[in-house]
Amino acid sequence: MNGNVVSKPIKRSRMRLFLGKCYYSFKRHILWIFSGLKFARRSEGDFLFICFTHETPLLRKLKDVDMYLQHNKITNLKIAVPKINKVTLYPGEVFSFWKLIGKPTGRKGYLKGMVLKSGTFTAGTGGGLCQLSNLIYWMTIHTPLTVIERHRHSYDVFPDSNRTQPFGSGATCYYNYGDLMIRNDTDQVFQLDIEITDTHLKGAWISDRQMPYKYEVYEKEHIMQPEYWGGYTRHNLLYRRKYDLNGAIVDDEFVIENHAIMMYEPFLPEF
Repeated sequence: MNGNVVSKPIKRSRMRLFLGKCYYSFKRHILWIFSGLKFARRSEGDFLFICFTHETPLLRKLKDVDMYLQHNKITNLKIAVPKINKVTLYPGEVFSFWKLIGKPTGRKGYLKGMVLKSGTFTAGTGGGLCQLSNLIYWMTIHTPLTVIERHRHSYDVFPDSNRTQPFGSGATCYYNYGDLMIRNDTDQVFQLDIEITDTHLKGAWISDRQMPYKYEVYEKEHIMQPEYWGGYTRHNLLYRRKYDLNGAIVDDEFVIENHAIMMYEPFLPEF
């Protein structure tokens, strides 16, 4: 990946940003209505086979971020999680994060949480729901489900702090055109199991039968490099090893390529 060049970010006017948002939001509604896709819904059912589980802490200390934004995030998650929990993905169906949750507004009880925007953070209604989309994406790439739409921030705002997953292993979300969409191309039925405890957001993909494979996600070619315009960028590739039930590797698959503009100066060792 050496030699990747990321252009200096373009600062667009508020009017252009507003018109662009309206345009892409309209296109998303058209897709939901006229695409012919069959979208997954919530349904009760007994699924016994756990495919993959993960959990993330609800509160983290982030530099210059008021903790009230994270406490508000917990409120926002408590509103959104019931709309996602028990969503069942039958063969051929598509999971759409925003179609299930809907627009996060104050009238629905959403509070101002942290929102990442143009290389910094601000307070926005419904902020913090990215923790939910991050969790779902990370779990999904440990299953045979197909991610057909995923976004990540163009900026890397905070330095790594107790990172346990590779850089670029999440999926950001912004209503409604920055969606997370997952299609079931298998002959199995999958269901999301999401809950909030006092300390963590927990999730699992469960199924009607045992998966024939297990997955291990890892990164390759992770680099931080200076750019000609004065900033730093970060890049990597995500891959996953595919194991059969006897533990033998049967495939090594490319998952995604990540690029981000760093909003902090990386530690550069002396040579």
